[in-house]
Amino acid sequence: MLMIVLNVIYVLVAIAMIALILLQRGSGAAAGSGFGAGASGTVFGARGAANFMSKTTKWLGVAFFSISMFMAWYATHGGRAEGSDLGVMAQVPAAEVQPVSAPAATVPAAAAAVEPAAVPAQAETAVSSEETAEKPAQND
Repeated sequence: MLMIVLNVIYVLVAIAMIALILLQRGSGAAAGSGFGAGASGTVFGARGAANFMSKTTKWLGVAFFSISMFMAWYATHGGRAEGSDLGVMAQVPAAEVQPVSAPAATVPAAAAAVEPAAVPAQAETAVSSEETAEKPAQND
C-alpha cells in the first residue's frame, strides 16, 4: 500500500515539475524585456513569479529525488518477505534436478554410433523421389 501511494505522489510530482519547468522563461527572455517586449506587471509582481516558480521547482526536485531514493532503498532492503505470494506460479511444482551420470568422454562415442551407410541410403531415396516427381512435369 505504501508503494502505491508513493508511486502516485511520484508521478504527480514529476508532472508538476515538467509543467513548472516549461512555464518558466529562459535566460534569453530577459534580454527581450529590456526593449519593452515583456510585461512588467504580473500576478506575483515584477520578479515574484520567477522566484516563486524557481523555488517551487527546487522543492519539487528535492521531493522527486527523495522519493526516488526511498523507493530504491525499500526495493533492496526487504520490501518483500521470503514467502511472497506467487499467484498462479505457486501451483507449478519445482523442477527436480537430476545429476548427469555419464561422463563427457562417452558423448563422442555415442555420436560415432550412427551408421554411415544409412545416411547415403536416405539421401539416394530422397533424390529418387525428387526425380520421379519431376518426370510427370516433363511429359506435359
